[in-house]
Amino acid sequence: MFTIYPAIDLKGGRCVRLTQGRADAATIYRDNPAEVAGEFAAAGAAWIHVVDLDGAFSGSPQNAAAVAAIAKVAPRMQLGGGMRTREAVAAALAAGVSRVVIGTKAWEDEAFLREVAQTHGDKIAVGIDARDGFVTIKGWVEKTATRAVELAQKAEALGVRTIIYTDIATDGMLTGPNFAALTELLGAVRCQVIASGGVSKLEDITKLAALAKQHAHLDGVIVGKAIYEGRVNVAEALAAVR
Repeated sequence: MFTIYPAIDLKGGRCVRLTQGRADAATIYRDNPAEVAGEFAAAGAAWIHVVDLDGAFSGSPQNAAAVAAIAKVAPRMQLGGGMRTREAVAAALAAGVSRVVIGTKAWEDEAFLREVAQTHGDKIAVGIDARDGFVTIKGWVEKTATRAVELAQKAEALGVRTIIYTDIATDGMLTGPNFAALTELLGAVRCQVIASGGVSKLEDITKLAALAKQHAHLDGVIVGKAIYEGRVNVAEALAAVR
Protein backbone atom coordinates (compact mmCIF):
# COMPACT_ATOMS: atom_id res chain seq x y z
CA MET A 1 0.00 0.00 0.00
CA PHE A 2 1.27 3.48 -0.91
CA THR A 3 2.06 5.31 2.33
CA ILE A 4 1.51 9.01 2.98
CA TYR A 5 3.88 10.43 5.58
CA PRO A 6 2.59 13.75 6.96
CA ALA A 7 5.60 15.79 8.04
CA ILE A 8 6.42 17.67 11.21
CA ASP A 9 9.55 19.82 11.15
CA LEU A 10 10.76 20.90 14.59
CA LYS A 11 12.55 24.16 15.32
CA GLY A 12 12.73 25.47 18.85
CA GLY A 13 10.12 22.91 19.91
CA ARG A 14 7.56 24.26 17.43
CA CYS A 15 6.14 22.97 14.17
CA VAL A 16 7.62 24.91 11.25
CA ARG A 17 8.36 24.58 7.54
CA LEU A 18 11.39 25.82 5.69
CA THR A 19 11.59 26.84 2.04
CA GLN A 20 14.32 24.89 0.20
CA GLY A 21 15.86 24.04 3.57
CA ARG A 22 16.85 27.61 4.43
CA ALA A 23 16.85 28.32 8.18
CA ASP A 24 16.13 31.97 7.47
CA ALA A 25 12.98 31.02 5.56
CA ALA A 26 11.01 29.38 8.36
CA THR A 27 7.26 29.67 8.77
CA ILE A 28 5.88 28.75 12.20
CA TYR A 29 2.63 26.82 11.81
CA ARG A 30 1.87 25.44 15.25
CA ASP A 31 3.28 25.68 18.78
CA ASN A 32 2.33 22.13 19.81
CA PRO A 33 3.82 19.46 17.48
CA ALA A 34 2.31 16.57 19.47
CA GLU A 35 -1.14 18.04 18.92
CA VAL A 36 -0.45 18.13 15.17
CA ALA A 37 0.72 14.51 15.29
CA GLY A 38 -2.48 13.54 17.05
CA GLU A 39 -4.52 15.17 14.30
CA PHE A 40 -2.57 13.29 11.63
CA ALA A 41 -3.16 10.02 13.50
CA ALA A 42 -6.88 10.78 13.85
CA ALA A 43 -7.04 11.36 10.09
CA GLY A 44 -5.73 7.84 9.56
CA ALA A 45 -2.02 8.33 8.96
CA ALA A 46 -0.04 5.17 9.72
CA TRP A 47 3.30 7.00 9.84
CA ILE A 48 4.48 10.50 10.72
CA HIS A 49 7.74 11.91 9.40
CA VAL A 50 9.59 14.15 11.86
CA VAL A 51 12.70 16.26 11.27
CA ASP A 52 14.68 17.90 14.06
CA LEU A 53 15.83 20.95 12.09
CA ASP A 54 17.89 22.28 14.98
CA GLY A 55 19.59 18.89 15.12
CA ALA A 56 20.27 18.90 11.40
CA PHE A 57 21.98 22.29 11.60
CA SER A 58 23.86 21.69 14.87
CA GLY A 59 24.82 18.05 14.35
CA SER A 60 23.11 16.59 17.42
CA PRO A 61 19.46 16.13 18.50
CA GLN A 62 17.92 19.29 19.97
CA ASN A 63 14.18 18.62 20.29
CA ALA A 64 14.05 15.52 22.49
CA ALA A 65 11.02 16.63 24.50
CA ALA A 66 8.94 17.34 21.40
CA VAL A 67 10.03 14.04 19.83
CA ALA A 68 9.03 12.08 22.94
CA ALA A 69 5.65 13.81 23.02
CA ILE A 70 5.01 13.03 19.35
CA ALA A 71 6.04 9.40 19.85
CA LYS A 72 3.28 8.99 22.44
CA VAL A 73 0.52 9.83 19.94
CA ALA A 74 1.99 8.78 16.58
CA PRO A 75 1.09 5.31 15.27
CA ARG A 76 4.67 5.06 13.97
CA MET A 77 7.19 7.79 13.39
CA GLN A 78 10.46 8.19 11.55
CA LEU A 79 12.92 10.81 12.77
CA GLY A 80 15.82 12.56 11.10
CA GLY A 81 18.05 15.51 11.95
CA GLY A 82 21.31 15.30 13.87
CA MET A 83 21.43 11.48 13.90
CA ARG A 84 25.21 11.27 13.66
CA THR A 85 26.20 8.99 16.56
CA ARG A 86 25.28 5.49 17.70
CA GLU A 87 24.07 7.03 20.96
CA ALA A 88 21.71 9.41 19.16
CA VAL A 89 20.24 6.55 17.14
CA ALA A 90 19.78 4.35 20.23
CA ALA A 91 18.21 7.20 22.22
CA ALA A 92 15.71 7.94 19.45
CA LEU A 93 14.65 4.30 19.22
CA ALA A 94 14.36 4.12 23.01
CA ALA A 95 12.11 7.20 22.92
CA GLY A 96 9.62 5.37 20.72
CA VAL A 97 10.83 6.29 17.24
CA SER A 98 10.13 3.47 14.78
CA ARG A 99 12.71 4.41 12.14
CA VAL A 100 15.76 6.66 12.37
CA VAL A 101 16.86 8.60 9.31
CA ILE A 102 20.61 8.98 8.80
CA GLY A 103 21.56 11.89 6.56
CA THR A 104 24.93 13.64 6.76
CA LYS A 105 26.63 10.73 8.53
CA ALA A 106 25.59 8.32 5.75
CA TRP A 107 27.71 10.36 3.36
CA GLU A 108 30.58 10.90 5.80
CA ASP A 109 31.07 7.50 7.40
CA GLU A 110 30.53 4.21 5.56
CA ALA A 111 31.56 2.10 8.56
CA PHE A 112 29.02 3.85 10.80
CA LEU A 113 26.24 3.32 8.28
CA ARG A 114 27.08 -0.36 7.88
CA GLU A 115 27.12 -0.85 11.65
CA VAL A 116 23.77 0.83 12.39
CA ALA A 117 22.13 -0.90 9.40
CA GLN A 118 23.32 -4.29 10.61
CA THR A 119 22.43 -3.55 14.25
CA HIS A 120 18.99 -2.03 13.73
CA GLY A 121 17.85 -3.47 10.37
CA ASP A 122 14.71 -1.89 8.95
CA LYS A 123 14.67 0.68 11.77
CA ILE A 124 17.32 2.60 9.81
CA ALA A 125 16.70 4.73 6.72
CA VAL A 126 19.09 6.93 4.77
CA GLY A 127 17.90 10.40 3.91
CA ILE A 128 19.39 11.60 0.64
CA ASP A 129 18.86 15.30 0.06
CA ALA A 130 19.87 16.36 -3.43
CA ARG A 131 20.33 19.59 -5.31
CA ASP A 132 20.84 19.25 -9.08
CA GLY A 133 21.36 15.52 -8.54
CA PHE A 134 24.17 15.90 -5.98
CA VAL A 135 24.01 15.04 -2.28
CA THR A 136 23.69 18.01 0.08
CA ILE A 137 24.54 17.66 3.77
CA LYS A 138 24.53 19.40 7.18
CA GLY A 139 21.03 20.77 7.01
CA TRP A 140 21.33 21.29 3.24
CA VAL A 141 24.06 23.92 3.56
CA GLU A 142 26.91 21.93 1.97
CA LYS A 143 26.72 20.48 -1.53
CA THR A 144 29.00 17.49 -2.15
CA ALA A 145 30.47 16.02 -5.33
CA THR A 146 28.59 12.75 -4.77
CA ARG A 147 25.63 11.96 -6.96
CA ALA A 148 22.45 10.99 -5.13
CA VAL A 149 22.18 7.78 -7.14
CA GLU A 150 25.71 6.75 -6.11
CA LEU A 151 24.97 7.24 -2.40
CA ALA A 152 21.69 5.34 -2.72
CA GLN A 153 23.44 2.37 -4.31
CA LYS A 154 26.17 2.40 -1.66
CA ALA A 155 23.61 2.58 1.17
CA GLU A 156 21.68 -0.34 -0.29
CA ALA A 157 24.88 -2.37 -0.61
CA LEU A 158 25.62 -1.69 3.08
CA GLY A 159 22.26 -3.14 4.12
CA VAL A 160 20.02 -0.09 4.26
CA ARG A 161 16.43 -1.05 3.42
CA THR A 162 14.80 2.39 3.09
CA ILE A 163 15.93 5.55 1.31
CA ILE A 164 14.16 8.88 1.65
CA TYR A 165 14.87 11.00 -1.40
CA THR A 166 14.33 14.75 -1.13
CA ASP A 167 14.72 17.09 -4.06
CA ILE A 168 15.77 20.35 -2.40
CA ALA A 169 14.90 22.53 -5.37
CA THR A 170 11.23 21.58 -5.06
CA ASP A 171 11.01 21.26 -1.26
CA GLY A 172 8.59 23.75 0.23
CA MET A 173 7.99 25.33 -3.18
CA LEU A 174 4.62 23.65 -3.89
CA THR A 175 5.65 23.21 -7.54
CA GLY A 176 5.25 19.44 -7.80
CA PRO A 177 7.76 16.60 -7.26
CA ASN A 178 10.83 16.07 -9.43
CA PHE A 179 9.54 12.95 -11.17
CA ALA A 180 12.57 12.62 -13.48
CA ALA A 181 15.07 12.50 -10.62
CA LEU A 182 12.86 10.16 -8.59
CA THR A 183 12.42 7.78 -11.53
CA GLU A 184 16.20 7.72 -12.07
CA LEU A 185 16.73 6.78 -8.43
CA LEU A 186 14.04 4.08 -8.56
CA GLY A 187 15.83 2.55 -11.51
CA ALA A 188 19.13 2.46 -9.63
CA VAL A 189 18.10 0.61 -6.43
CA ARG A 190 15.73 -2.12 -5.32
CA CYS A 191 15.32 -1.10 -1.67
CA GLN A 192 12.29 0.84 -0.43
CA VAL A 193 12.19 4.49 -1.56
CA ILE A 194 10.15 7.32 -0.04
CA ALA A 195 9.71 10.47 -2.13
CA SER A 196 9.89 13.94 -0.62
CA GLY A 197 9.68 17.51 -1.86
CA GLY A 198 7.34 19.57 -3.98
CA VAL A 199 3.93 18.01 -3.34
CA SER A 200 1.42 20.81 -3.89
CA LYS A 201 -1.92 19.08 -4.45
CA LEU A 202 -3.74 15.77 -4.31
CA GLU A 203 -2.96 15.08 -7.97
CA ASP A 204 0.78 15.01 -7.17
CA ILE A 205 0.14 12.27 -4.64
CA THR A 206 -2.06 10.18 -6.92
CA LYS A 207 0.53 10.53 -9.69
CA LEU A 208 3.20 9.20 -7.34
CA ALA A 209 0.89 6.37 -6.31
CA ALA A 210 0.50 5.51 -10.00
CA LEU A 211 4.30 5.51 -10.36
CA ALA A 212 4.43 3.06 -7.45
CA LYS A 213 2.41 0.60 -9.53
CA GLN A 214 5.30 0.59 -12.02
CA HIS A 215 7.97 0.61 -9.30
CA ALA A 216 6.73 -1.48 -6.38
CA HIS A 217 9.60 -0.31 -4.16
CA LEU A 218 8.30 3.27 -4.18
CA ASP A 219 6.83 3.01 -0.70
CA GLY A 220 5.25 6.43 -0.29
CA VAL A 221 5.58 10.20 -0.10
CA ILE A 222 6.29 12.76 2.58
CA VAL A 223 3.88 15.70 2.53
CA GLY A 224 4.51 18.83 4.55
CA LYS A 225 3.80 22.37 3.47
CA ALA A 226 0.84 21.40 1.25
CA ILE A 227 -0.95 20.11 4.36
CA TYR A 228 -0.24 23.22 6.43
CA GLU A 229 -1.26 25.52 3.59
CA GLY A 230 -4.59 23.69 3.24
CA ARG A 231 -3.84 22.33 -0.23
CA VAL A 232 -3.88 18.67 0.83
CA ASN A 233 -6.23 17.05 3.33
CA VAL A 234 -4.61 14.01 4.97
CA ALA A 235 -7.80 11.94 5.22
CA GLU A 236 -8.75 12.68 1.60
CA ALA A 237 -5.25 11.85 0.38
CA LEU A 238 -5.25 8.55 2.25
CA ALA A 239 -8.63 7.66 0.75
CA ALA A 240 -7.42 8.58 -2.74
CA VAL A 241 -4.50 6.13 -2.67
CA ARG A 242 -6.17 3.38 -0.69
